[in-house]
Amino acid sequence: MRIDEPLKALLRLDDGALMRGAFFLLLSAAAVFLLIDVRDITAMNAELPGFDPMLEDQPVLPPALTEGVPNGPSVQPASPDEVLRQPMKFELTSGGILLAEGTIDLGAGARFAEEIETRGEYVKTVALNSPGGSVDDALAISKLIREKKLNTKVASKALCASSCPIIFAGGVGRLAEEDAIVGVHQVFNGSRERPTAEQAASFAQSTTARVARHLDAMGIGAGLWINALETPPDRLYYLTAKEMVDFKLITERVATAKKS
Repeated sequence: MRIDEPLKALLRLDDGALMRGAFFLLLSAAAVFLLIDVRDITAMNAELPGFDPMLEDQPVLPPALTEGVPNGPSVQPASPDEVLRQPMKFELTSGGILLAEGTIDLGAGARFAEEIETRGEYVKTVALNSPGGSVDDALAISKLIREKKLNTKVASKALCASSCPIIFAGGVGRLAEEDAIVGVHQVFNGSRERPTAEQAASFAQSTTARVARHLDAMGIGAGLWINALETPPDRLYYLTAKEMVDFKLITERVATAKKS
């Protein structure tokens, strides 16, 4: 084999293949570092209240990154804490918009499926206002949204954080209005039964892989999940309008909310 043949083969790869290869290389590296630091993560999880923001001592918005960018959300959510802490509720509003609001609690995916089965013919867009929650339920909702070819939306001053962007990614059309608040961070085990270091590592790696595979299938750029992997679970990385475009999280430019 000539020494320049591997280089020529690499150059023949398209940009998408190179990006996917780079992403999964970064994902593998993240898994290695996670395994090394897993005992620290487990200790930190002992102080975290879990994924359930309904707990009284859990802030709905974890503190933003203290170093780097962004330093915090550009605006504060319009909804009060008690609304965001409640288990996710679904309300069909005018224009075929189904509002999904509150914590993605265990069972939210099943309730969403029931809602779509009952009134899905009227639903065109799922509007999100949620601090996140159960990753499994978020994945189930996102997959059903894509299966039904629905759109997703985050309204002005609405919150879509933690696992909520997984749901957002399921939309065929995805719109974030001006001042929509979208944030990501690492997944973690929110169970009250604290796992061993090995269990925590296995959970984090398998969940991260499932989410990464789903986002890739939804056409979302790898940069979104890389930022999540780099952000501790007690903090949030707030996406800028430009990042949402660059990561293909939105299919339309950020739109100003309609004036009443």
